[in-house]
Amino acid sequence: MYSFIFGIILLLLGYYVYGTYVEKQFGVNEKRVTPAYALQDGVDYVPMATWKVYLIQLLNIAGLGPIFGAIQGALFGPAAFLWIVFGSIFAGAVHDYLSGMISIRHKGASLSEIQGIYLGKKIQNIMRVFTIVLLVLVGVVFVTGPAKLLAAITPSSLTVTFWVVAVFAYYFLATILPIDVLIGNLYPIFGVALIVMAVGVGGGIIVKGYHIPEISLVNLHPKKLPIFPMMFITIACGAISGFHATQSPLMARCMKNEKYGRSVFYGAMIAEGVIALVWAAAGMAFYKGVPGLAAVLGKVGPSGVVLEITKTLLGPIGGVLAMLGVVACPITSGDTAFRGARLMLADMIKFPQDKITKRLLLAIPLFAVGIGLTFINFDIVWRYFAWANQTLAMVTLWAAAVYLYKYKKNYWIAVVPATFMSYVSISYILQAKEGFKLPANISNVIGLIVAGLLLAIFMIKTKEFVKTIKDVEEEVAITE
Repeated sequence: MYSFIFGIILLLLGYYVYGTYVEKQFGVNEKRVTPAYALQDGVDYVPMATWKVYLIQLLNIAGLGPIFGAIQGALFGPAAFLWIVFGSIFAGAVHDYLSGMISIRHKGASLSEIQGIYLGKKIQNIMRVFTIVLLVLVGVVFVTGPAKLLAAITPSSLTVTFWVVAVFAYYFLATILPIDVLIGNLYPIFGVALIVMAVGVGGGIIVKGYHIPEISLVNLHPKKLPIFPMMFITIACGAISGFHATQSPLMARCMKNEKYGRSVFYGAMIAEGVIALVWAAAGMAFYKGVPGLAAVLGKVGPSGVVLEITKTLLGPIGGVLAMLGVVACPITSGDTAFRGARLMLADMIKFPQDKITKRLLLAIPLFAVGIGLTFINFDIVWRYFAWANQTLAMVTLWAAAVYLYKYKKNYWIAVVPATFMSYVSISYILQAKEGFKLPANISNVIGLIVAGLLLAIFMIKTKEFVKTIKDVEEEVAITE
């Protein structure tokens, strides 16, 4: 119980203390024109109220990640609490804040364009393909899951195929319409629902006297999977996720002032950490420990766990919130994944998106590929997503570190998590069954060596490389 409450307190303190420090290191300029005003087009560049931007950002990055990932991560035991708390404060929130703010400084540029500026053209070309493919995969997978669930709870005449078509139709509209039409109006509602569900579940666990285990580094995983690096990959969105950096540019194009960056980017990640901590604790407490949680997960999966916990703790309201969680959350991640892919492709080929015909020229091929992929079994392919997600976070952090180095800021706030995530990602792919299947003692040593080499390359090469990077244009007037 005390570990859980202390974890919540640490996350909140992390926002106010370390978040303020990161903001200071970045160097916010409140007088600088943001892309929302400088490039306002009524489609993607739209000044929006900060509370809306925050809730949209939260839902963009959250989806089911901090719920399902945390529940699966809870199988490792209370050690999951430590990764969620310290990962969110020192890695995930830093990653999200820097990627979002650097995008603002570069006119709302997409992630791969930022990576190209600060890591070079070769990395940019690789990450363009890597990221667009990843986004389309996310969008497709978040079609089939909700469609199957909706088919199960609606009349038999509404088949899975019907719901797949309906979800894709919504995705298409959310991808091409101005961001303040569907996303701007629906996301804040679902964002509030996600927060209410987390508060209700967390409060219910405490008030009803469930036993939340205290911090322990003992590995309780029923399949004896090692905590390192497996837990750090399993719990992604609740601690750090590369997918977040693909979403940050969407809100970077809507923020009215740089001074709101900490609440929008850093704050949304801290909120996601709180949500993940709640669900990790609830999973262990509700089922009286890891063995009980593992048994139920094996029968009904994460969605069944969410439904049972929320209905028991929150009654009928909990059932409604659970349905919103397992249906609306993946859909709201899928539509912005396709929207992000459209924007990334547009940035890549320098193709303006102000006219509907131009948006259609990019959206239609993306959706054609996406629809085609729904006929493929993703059980194996999707295993690589967790690794790809953390690898993307690693690359983004290295790009952010170069940015901070160039502008003579404390680059260690990005270098340390970048080095650690390099260690995690490389060790995982060498060890995992979908990777090279090397023994843990070998893969972890190789991962540590490679991470050290990347750190050495950064320290040796960056000084000369940053001289070739064009300075970010500093504008000094802001429209209110």
